[in-house]
Amino acid sequence: MKVALVQLNSKIGDFNGNVDRMLAIVHTILTTRLGSQRPDLIVFPEQSICGYPPMDLLDQDSFLFGATAALRRLQKLLPKDIAVGVGYVDKNREGAGKTLVNAYSVLSNGALVFTQAKTLLPTYDVFDEARYFEPARARRVYTIGAKRIGFAICEDFWWEAPDASQRYSIDPVKELLDAGADLLIVPSASPFIAGKLETRLSLAEKAVRSGSIPVLYCNAVGANDSLVFDGRSFVMAEDTSIRGVCGWGEEVLIYDTESRESTRLVLDAKHSMLSPAREEMNPHADRFEEIHRALIVGIQDYLRKSGFSRVVLGLSGGIDSAMVAVLAAQAIGPQNVTCIAMPSRFSSTGSLDDAVELCRRNGLRLERISIEAPFTAFLSALEGPFAGRPYDTTEENLQARIRGTLLMAWSNKFNALLLTTGNKSEVATGYCTLYGDMNGSLAPIADLYKTEVYGLAAYLNARAAAKGEVEPVPETIISKAPSAELRLNQKDQDTLPEYAILDGILRLYIEENKIMDDIVAAGFDRSTVRRTLEMTAKAEYKRRQAAPAIKVSKRAFGVGRRLPLARSIHEVE
Repeated sequence: MKVALVQLNSKIGDFNGNVDRMLAIVHTILTTRLGSQRPDLIVFPEQSICGYPPMDLLDQDSFLFGATAALRRLQKLLPKDIAVGVGYVDKNREGAGKTLVNAYSVLSNGALVFTQAKTLLPTYDVFDEARYFEPARARRVYTIGAKRIGFAICEDFWWEAPDASQRYSIDPVKELLDAGADLLIVPSASPFIAGKLETRLSLAEKAVRSGSIPVLYCNAVGANDSLVFDGRSFVMAEDTSIRGVCGWGEEVLIYDTESRESTRLVLDAKHSMLSPAREEMNPHADRFEEIHRALIVGIQDYLRKSGFSRVVLGLSGGIDSAMVAVLAAQAIGPQNVTCIAMPSRFSSTGSLDDAVELCRRNGLRLERISIEAPFTAFLSALEGPFAGRPYDTTEENLQARIRGTLLMAWSNKFNALLLTTGNKSEVATGYCTLYGDMNGSLAPIADLYKTEVYGLAAYLNARAAAKGEVEPVPETIISKAPSAELRLNQKDQDTLPEYAILDGILRLYIEENKIMDDIVAAGFDRSTVRRTLEMTAKAEYKRRQAAPAIKVSKRAFGVGRRLPLARSIHEVE
């Protein structure tokens, strides 16, 4: 038996567009893979018809109607001599409970011949499926030819490794094995975090060893808002050998269960051609290689699905804005990126020179707009009310807000999406200005700690050097002490702990949910931990209003970390 796993980049709510892409891909597979190469079953990812995650769109009757109509259209238009598995949203037809189910069906010969609803509905991190869906009451296998196939929809496969906040009483994989499945297929919309492929492969190995059957994992690709879907669908044979791993784009992986051979093919932009994949996928890729790919996909798809083709950002000459500029250039082309330097009386000549050099190396357009005149006007307007009071963060924030206003004006005038350049360390501690440098529609590096931003810059420079290319980030940007340059001789470490220390504390607090005593026991100074946790808690209101961050860690700010604004900071009491 031959199974084709198709990595699809679905757009949420684009029912006709998603179905058109699926029909085009099926047609391309069947017209290019003839005779003995022809697959018996084509598998698309979880919720491929409607896109994932639809969130509260599921409360709209029109969304359910759209998904149902798209399924029926697909049912009628698919070739009659092929079985195709698709994911979608359906009504709960079992009676009591939530009104919807996360469904996966097989279409064949113009009929819907098999359906399995998802059993395990995650409610941790970015997931909130139990809010909308009723879990499946039974797990069944689908028979095609001589094969009995079990479909474990995404989380159903993760029974042994959910988030620590959730445990399940049902093991869908075991039940499918008990029911006689001799092939396990996992349709998935599994968002990327660094190192996640290793976890998927580990789970697959456990399933293979338990059932002595192959596991075929079919994941979505592309990005929706903060979430990146990395694809990297794979096949693990009965002997736990990896028989193929896809890349990050729209691809097809065809597996022959008899010969245990696989063929990896890449789809073109029109879904009309399949070409042999040239790039070998390493299941054990470098962490920064993974993060780089995720950020590129996140930027590309956020723009494309939001209807933008150009971006603008403020370029200070520091490492954060430099990295966002480089990522944007690599994602959508330097011709579509405008950088704006906005010097003030406190800006150093070196910072402006660094901004110029970065743009030269990366072929970027650089505009220069001085903020001295508007800053002077603001100071003059406030001279009376502020008389007798010293210069402080108020005047510093004024500069950031002037810059934010200018950037938004450019965005409006030229229909260019504004990228904000803050990192996770700054966003965590509130070392950023609301309605100033936080302005923007997307925050590409807001899930990277400051030390990780430097690590990514080093990775990109080393990669370029290995290819004999110009390093994209000048060494002068990497080596200089970080500064917001909002007052004379300002340095980030005047306000924050050293970044290596700060990031270590933040990782334990944010990603590991450690309390203050645990963090101190890990080797950090108690007063520094207390101050860091206080700053982080007090900045929650800023993060509530921040641009969405591209998620690369297991706990990113945004929908995956929901805390009250008005509360006691019990962590330090």
